[in-house]
Amino acid sequence: MLDALSGKFPVSVITGFLGSGKTTLINKLLKRPDMNRVAVIVNEFGEQAVDNDLVEVSSEQMMLLNNGCLCCVLRGDLQETLRDLYVKRRNGDIIDFTRVIIETTGLADPAPVMQTLMTDELLQENYRLDCVVTLADAVNGIEQLDTMEEPVKQAALADRIVITKSDLADEATTAKLEARLRILNPLAPIKRSINGEIDLAFLIDVGLRNVKGKLEDIERWMGEPDEHGHRHSHDSKIKSFTLRYSDPLSWQLFSQTMEVLSALRGSDMLRVKGLVNVEGHKGPMVVQGVQHLFHPPVELQAWPSNDHSTRIVFITRGIPKETVANLFSAIGAVTAVA
Repeated sequence: MLDALSGKFPVSVITGFLGSGKTTLINKLLKRPDMNRVAVIVNEFGEQAVDNDLVEVSSEQMMLLNNGCLCCVLRGDLQETLRDLYVKRRNGDIIDFTRVIIETTGLADPAPVMQTLMTDELLQENYRLDCVVTLADAVNGIEQLDTMEEPVKQAALADRIVITKSDLADEATTAKLEARLRILNPLAPIKRSINGEIDLAFLIDVGLRNVKGKLEDIERWMGEPDEHGHRHSHDSKIKSFTLRYSDPLSWQLFSQTMEVLSALRGSDMLRVKGLVNVEGHKGPMVVQGVQHLFHPPVELQAWPSNDHSTRIVFITRGIPKETVANLFSAIGAVTAVA
């Protein structure tokens, strides 16, 4: 049986508020020998990206870089751009890239990009969302989080968070920003970067790569908040928690519960991902969604460990854990929390 996730190009979304250093980070990544077959998609209305080492313009929108990578300007729909890239690669019109990086503008909400990759059936045949990397500026990050909505959501949706410009801020300020980011998103590991330098392994191959479901891959992807299953701040509406259930669930009732949640509070369910133990199935069902849109579920062939409990991670805005747990119970999807 063909792997449902193998053979697809991994897509990394690089986001972060204005001036956070996205361009610098991407340029440094592209200088690495092991990143010489990458297609970079940038928004022409955003900060100018990968603007050095251009070799030639291969089409109106595509520029070949000296290191062998491809820079593609996003002027229309993301779906159209990604489909165009795939067709041109298949026809030999552009380099045979193996990975895609999407650089969002500083004011962008990353959720629509994630939703496009998770729900567009044509794109799913060739691409998979690998990770969302959010950059936070050590100098201005705290003020931005205090006064603007965009950086808060960018941080909450991240799989990985990179603090930049820590060399320009004192340690106390940087530590305060890091603590704030850990409260906003306890799922995401955080590292600091100066002048775009960072370990490549921290940024790539974060998502599920295949349905064999190795334990380390599952744990890396799930990134559960903590042993207590929830964490949040008193001054933030962003909350993160995990629901666990020991008994197998009815897929029909589980789906109904998620549909009700999406209908009632979809815009506030920032991110959902988990493994569901479904009645009558040998392996778990992988579920993941961003706000009201969910990726088609993927069934793993086997459990990655002896733990066969359902565990679902939620990052929400203003939705407490009890509200979600009570809905599962009310609809009859579960009988008790494990």
